[in-house]
Amino acid sequence: MASIVFGAGTSHTPMLNMTAEEWPLFEEVDRHRPHQHPDGRAATYDELLATAPASMRQEITPERHVQRHGEAMSAVDRLRDGLAGAALDAVIVVGDDHKEIYHDDNMPSMLVYRGETIANVPNRTGRSPGANVDGPRRPNWMQRAAARYYEESETRHYPVHAGLANHLIGALIEAEFDVSSANALPAGEGEGHAFGFVHRRLMTKAVPVIPVVLNTYYPPNQPSPRRCYRLGQAIREAIEGYPDDLRVGVVASGGLSHFTIDESLDREVIRALSEKDADALQGLPRVRLNSGNSEIRNWICAGGALEHLDLRWVTYCPGYRTPAGTGTGLCFAHWA
Repeated sequence: MASIVFGAGTSHTPMLNMTAEEWPLFEEVDRHRPHQHPDGRAATYDELLATAPASMRQEITPERHVQRHGEAMSAVDRLRDGLAGAALDAVIVVGDDHKEIYHDDNMPSMLVYRGETIANVPNRTGRSPGANVDGPRRPNWMQRAAARYYEESETRHYPVHAGLANHLIGALIEAEFDVSSANALPAGEGEGHAFGFVHRRLMTKAVPVIPVVLNTYYPPNQPSPRRCYRLGQAIREAIEGYPDDLRVGVVASGGLSHFTIDESLDREVIRALSEKDADALQGLPRVRLNSGNSEIRNWICAGGALEHLDLRWVTYCPGYRTPAGTGTGLCFAHWA
C-alpha cells in the first residue's frame, strides 16, 4: 500500500532567484501592479506607501535583505536535502497556474496532470506568465530571475507517475471531486513556474511527480479554503488506496502573502498548520486570499493531505522589498 511519508511547503517567488542586493529592484514593478490591504480591500502602491509605518524603512536595509535572503536560501537547501533523503517514489506537487498554461477560455478549478512526462521549456520570451504575446516584456533583471524556473537551453521532459495520477483522478471522482485531467500540455508549452521551481531548485534527481493544479488566482471558480483542505484529505485517502508499496511526498508550491506582506495572516496559517487546526485553515476568509495571498490555498490543500504527519520545522522570513511594505512572506516547511 502507498503512503504519504514526507511533506514540504515552499515559496517560489522570483526573489529566491535573485541576490539580496537585487531585491530593491522590485519597486519598479510593484509601483504599477495592483495590491490589497490586509483586510482585502484593493490598494495602489501609493496608498500603501502613504499608510506604511515609519519603521518599514528599517525592514528594507541592505543588512536586513542579506539576513533574510540567507535564511531563505538555507531553508531551500534544507528542503532539498530533506527531499533527497526521503527516498520517495513519487511527489505530488500542489501549485497554481498564472495563465501560463490555462486561460479564461478553459480555467479548471482543480486539475490532475496524468501524462507520462511533463516538459520544462526554456523561458525564451521574458514575458510575464499568461501575458499576451504582444504584451509588455519584463525588465531584464526580472527576465534573468524568471529564467531560473526553466531549463537553460533544451526542453527537458521530467517523469510523471502516470499510474498513480490515473488512480488519483479515479479516486477523487469517486469522492465527488469533479477534477479536470490532462495528459499533455499545449504544443510548445512547458510546466509553469510553481512546478518548475520544485524541479529546478528542490530536486537533486528527477523523482516522478503528479502535478495538482489549483486555480488560486482567477475568479469566478477559485476553490474555497474548505474545498482545498478536503481535497488534500481525499488525496491522502486515495494514495493509501493505491496497491503498490510506494513512498509518496506532497509539496505545496507558492505563497505566503504577497504582493503586500500580511504577517498576521502568514503567522496564523503557520500556527494552524503546526497545530493541525483544520477548522482555522478551512475558515480563512476568502477576501484575504486574493492576489498572491491566494497561493496559500496550495498550503491548505497540503495541510489536509499531511494532517497525519507533524510539522517538524518551519522558516518564515517577511521578505519586505519596498518602503510600501510590498514583498513576499517567504515560508518553508517540512512535515514527517
